[in-house]
Amino acid sequence: MTTVEQAEIRLSDGPRLHLRTAGPPGAPVTVVLLHGWVLDGRTWHRQVLPLAEEARVVTYDARGHGRSSSVERGSATLDQLGDDLAEVLRAVAPSGPVVLAGHSLGGMTIMEYAHRHPADFAARVGGLFFLSTTAEGHTHTVYGLPPRVAHLIRAAEMTGAQLLARLGGWRPHRALTLALRPSLRWLLFGHPCDPADVHLTTKAVARASLGSIGGFRPSVGAQARLETLAALPTVPAAVLVGERDRLTPPVCAVSIAQALPGAALTICPGAGHMLMLERPDVVTAALLGVVRAAADRHRRA
Repeated sequence: MTTVEQAEIRLSDGPRLHLRTAGPPGAPVTVVLLHGWVLDGRTWHRQVLPLAEEARVVTYDARGHGRSSSVERGSATLDQLGDDLAEVLRAVAPSGPVVLAGHSLGGMTIMEYAHRHPADFAARVGGLFFLSTTAEGHTHTVYGLPPRVAHLIRAAEMTGAQLLARLGGWRPHRALTLALRPSLRWLLFGHPCDPADVHLTTKAVARASLGSIGGFRPSVGAQARLETLAALPTVPAAVLVGERDRLTPPVCAVSIAQALPGAALTICPGAGHMLMLERPDVVTAALLGVVRAAADRHRRA
């Protein structure tokens, strides 16, 4: 029976990252699963065990998220998350090909790693999996609302983010996150939706520090990495998005698939932003396809 082991690593600038690993250490491919903004590695729980039958699987909570250390205000940037990923790979997968799979902020982290560490990326990455993410910041994010209304909401959101960023390691009160559950359900999920998935997502949000919730917002909104994707070496790649995704709508996935050499695009009818929970079988099958293709390429090489 496959077990999931818990561990911690300490980054060079001090924060601790909480990791989960599964699968054989000698597997031909290591899969690293990166979670979304204000979430944590548990959102991938339905993919871990199926993947561990064929690969070594690593998930970790990004700084300021889940069970990892709180984030300092100056380090709540995509630049820093890209550097963190490079450090995680050196610590937990120092050799052999890796498949990087990123949901939302996790996908943006992968792009930042590719931008800031191109030689490492070219040498190590054997496959890519982008799930409900964007390479264009908040350019296409209108929350499923008329653009004029979305513009007002974004202005209020940016102001609120500045205030939250000053609150550092404080975390939302449980009562507040429970009150936000209907809003999270509307914003993050499509149809159908399992209440247990909304509960898991709400618990993850409750663990994120207020400094993370607000601190990462400017960096996320300003991201622009289509040129980085277009310059990447060709590896097995898949891009998935929900038809009803209000945060990273299908146009975001289309632009990634067009920029990324050889990427396969899947748009899931009726689904929202939390695809790994809403359509676990579709996500797992697509991810296994990338893993197997990466392992094949490695064997041939």
